[in-house]
Amino acid sequence: MGRVLNTIRKSGRLLSVAVLVTAAAACGSDDTEGSDSAAANSSEASTDASGERAQIVVTTNILGDVVTAAVGDQADVEVIMPLGSDPHDFAPSARQAESMENADLLIVNGAGFEEGMLDIIENVSDSGTEVFSFAEQIDLIEFTGEHHDEHGDEHSDEEHDDHGDEHSDEEHDEHGDEHSDEEHDEHSDEEHDDDKHSDDDHDDHGHEDGDDPHIWTDPTRIMTAVESLEPAIAGLAGVDGDALASSFDVYLAELAALDSAMEDALATVPEDGRVLVTNHAVFGYFAERFDFEVVGAVVPSLTTNAEPSASDIDDLVGVIEDEGIDAIFGETTRSTNLAAAIAEEVDGDIEVVVLFSESLGEEGSGAETYIGMMQSNAELIAGALS
Repeated sequence: MGRVLNTIRKSGRLLSVAVLVTAAAACGSDDTEGSDSAAANSSEASTDASGERAQIVVTTNILGDVVTAAVGDQADVEVIMPLGSDPHDFAPSARQAESMENADLLIVNGAGFEEGMLDIIENVSDSGTEVFSFAEQIDLIEFTGEHHDEHGDEHSDEEHDDHGDEHSDEEHDEHGDEHSDEEHDEHSDEEHDDDKHSDDDHDDHGHEDGDDPHIWTDPTRIMTAVESLEPAIAGLAGVDGDALASSFDVYLAELAALDSAMEDALATVPEDGRVLVTNHAVFGYFAERFDFEVVGAVVPSLTTNAEPSASDIDDLVGVIEDEGIDAIFGETTRSTNLAAAIAEEVDGDIEVVVLFSESLGEEGSGAETYIGMMQSNAELIAGALS
């Protein structure tokens, strides 16, 4: 995977960022201004003899933990998004934008994930700060509204005989055959066309269709991106290349162990039960890595800023009943009220299980680190579906 570093001459930076952040903060989350102290999670590292230390800024708290663990004591790391924030609508404060601008290296998730920060990230790059995108180091999954394209052939009827005909590509393209006109006259094809959230309906949401940015749900992809990150950090001032390489090697080994541990935890889920219904389309990479299938989402979109239509919800209820789904997987960063309402409507017992999807957990949650979060999610999924 190629390393993507945008290096341009620094000049006239702070004024342009101030203009952009004023607009972004106006539409950001309510806790943006109050999050400065929580967002400034710097690594507690010793200072080198010269007193000069590399300053790295990371947008999300998930990747902030990954970077901090990999870098060790070789640089100071500041994390912009506080715990519990929704990355899809978070906007940084003016002080945080200034930190992004003044960093020696800005690290982002990429693929349009930081919806409330895109203009600022672009401006920071244009003004000269080096920007490293995790998403640009790996192969991305394409999302097309209902499911991930790459899952179609992997989960054919032959692979999931117990699910019967409802798992064929034709029936799951729009959940068509599962909800025929005779079963749901009020939801004809024309009505579905009107109700579904088309690209035109969601232009302001950024990525209704397109590359899935939720790359961290597959630890092997994070490993690939971390390997590409090392040379980017090695070139920063005050970094000891040998010590950095050793720190990266240790963390990469921990990520490999995490991947194996997750595989072991999920081995208890039977093949015909490896299907997921999630709050929004956040576990595509997880599904591909660990041989699951995402058959539906409460919000059938890559972004939590979208809203499901009545027909979307009706379709999901039908899928859950047809598939015999045991759980809907919610998220700590969003309300589970709609998921709970859908669970009540389903004819059968179904629970709502809350996962750590787009933010690390608070102290004591077991999800304080990326490794802890991923292991916790694997255990929660296995417990609900085994």
